[in-house]
Amino acid sequence: MTITPEAPPAHFTRKITYRIPLIGRMIREIVDGDEDTPFYAIAMVVSLWASAFLIFGYPGLIIPALILVAVMFLTLIRISMG
Repeated sequence: MTITPEAPPAHFTRKITYRIPLIGRMIREIVDGDEDTPFYAIAMVVSLWASAFLIFGYPGLIIPALILVAVMFLTLIRISMG
């Protein structure tokens, strides 16, 4: 009988993120999947942003940028908390 090490516990935010129906599966694939998957995800986000700009014009460029400001602000708060 061999003793196998237990997997390290996942972070609380990772558990919550994985439970979101559509986004959780994509995030899990980015974190645990193939090594090329993050590049595909970045290409998808850039393509969606370009499509929004082509469809909606200037607001399609500005509104996602404003959302990213809020996301970066929360990220900096989380980093500073440790």
